[in-house]
Amino acid sequence: MGTDEPRIEASRLAAAVRQYEVERFYFDEAAILDEHRYEDWLRLFSDDTHYFMPLRRTVSQRDKHREFTATDEVAYFNDTKHLLEMRVAKLLTGRSWSEDPPSRTRHLITNIRVLSDDGSEMEVASNFHLYRTRLKSEEDSWIGSRRDLLRRSGDSFLIARRHIFLEQTVILSRNLSNFF
Repeated sequence: MGTDEPRIEASRLAAAVRQYEVERFYFDEAAILDEHRYEDWLRLFSDDTHYFMPLRRTVSQRDKHREFTATDEVAYFNDTKHLLEMRVAKLLTGRSWSEDPPSRTRHLITNIRVLSDDGSEMEVASNFHLYRTRLKSEEDSWIGSRRDLLRRSGDSFLIARRHIFLEQTVILSRNLSNFF
């Protein structure tokens, strides 16, 4: 290699590969959800997963620590893998009024950042926009961020924890039958 050619440090190259793998995992997950492949989606979660979406409150600056409800308070979702499996089973019966006919969704995932990585698990932050349309005229849009704990599993990952933080303080949709 000539002296004018840039050298890429091994750690930077490894970080770029890791970033690519994490982004690919999230993009594949979004496609699975948009294709209604819910059983495949469930396989992306560890058996000990925690899927949590707290309520958001409008609070003053001094009460910012109370903006989101805690895991032991009321939440939109506070699910184990078993509860996620039950929700998917209900959808697959074809008798879930909130999803018959099924919604059309588009999951957009962006700003994916690996915050920490200990070699077996990594903390990952991302932003999302979930667009849903139902029936002839129902449209819903949710925007927010997620904090995930990804656990390495073979050549991919399992979601060991997903915390979902909506920007909205009031949800105007008729139901929350979709997954984030």
